[in-house]
Amino acid sequence: MIFAEKITLLRKKNGWSQEELANQIHVSRQSVSKWESAQAVPDLEKILLLSQIYGVSTDYLLKDSINEEEPIPAQEDATSNRTISMEEANDYLAVKAKAAHSIALGVMLCIISPICLILLSALQEAQVLKISENMAAGIGLCVLILLVACAVAVFILTGEKTKQYDWLEKEDFETAYGVDGMVRERKKSSSDSHTYGMIAGIILCILSVLPIFAALLLGENEVLMICAVCMLLAIVSIGVMIIIRSDMSWAAMKCLLQEEDYTAAEKKKNAHLDKVASAYWCVIVAGYLAYSFLTNDWKRSWIIFAVGGVFYGAVAAIDQAFFHHGEK
Repeated sequence: MIFAEKITLLRKKNGWSQEELANQIHVSRQSVSKWESAQAVPDLEKILLLSQIYGVSTDYLLKDSINEEEPIPAQEDATSNRTISMEEANDYLAVKAKAAHSIALGVMLCIISPICLILLSALQEAQVLKISENMAAGIGLCVLILLVACAVAVFILTGEKTKQYDWLEKEDFETAYGVDGMVRERKKSSSDSHTYGMIAGIILCILSVLPIFAALLLGENEVLMICAVCMLLAIVSIGVMIIIRSDMSWAAMKCLLQEEDYTAAEKKKNAHLDKVASAYWCVIVAGYLAYSFLTNDWKRSWIIFAVGGVFYGAVAAIDQAFFHHGEK
């Protein structure tokens, strides 16, 4: 049997689809299809992965004269860490750079989503707009839901594009020759732009409270104060967008270098914190919906998310303190 026939037989023997095999070795389904149809041959790294996954020797896979499956020799299983090639490293950085723009846009949409609801409710209550309270709330909620839905769509699409590299942020790996130097050089060249981006984003978030102070100076006007709150959210959304766009590419380079938050110990901590975050935000969303529907106070209940965001920092800190204590 030739190589293509052997990997097809082994895949079917294990009951996997081409898509499932592709996910395990971090390639596209089209690549697996080409290998099995003898239109292409995987590189040595992928052949070693196939050998480990199927538990057969590389000789069995590569030599047409060997038709009986041979167990994988002990020396071929010398390391369990995956190796990322120069091509994969460059592709990962490019994918993350594109994802940064999409994620930043999605987060911005989430932050500005309640602005219409807050503003319409305030203008209706002050009789500036001659519409009913239900209409103001209805229009505001429709805009909020539409913006959040768009943001969720952006997150899902971006997640699908970056899914093939999720393992880099969760598992230990090794880099091929030259990858480390290339990443360090790119990190050095982008250091200034990252710093300036972070400074700009943080300063905008700090200055976002100025409209509130300006409204207070101009007198006790509820509509003016609500407009100031809307401006605050808009400015914060821009600041956060700049921070995310600046930091995601930087984080991708740290991930490849396995520095700071991407060391083996930190990856273990982050995996645990992800579970806590999922449960925490489910509770926050449930609380927001329950309170809003029971009180019909949609124009103020959005504050739950702001308070929840601040409180999450404390929850994360407490959780990590107990997590570290439990490891000792």
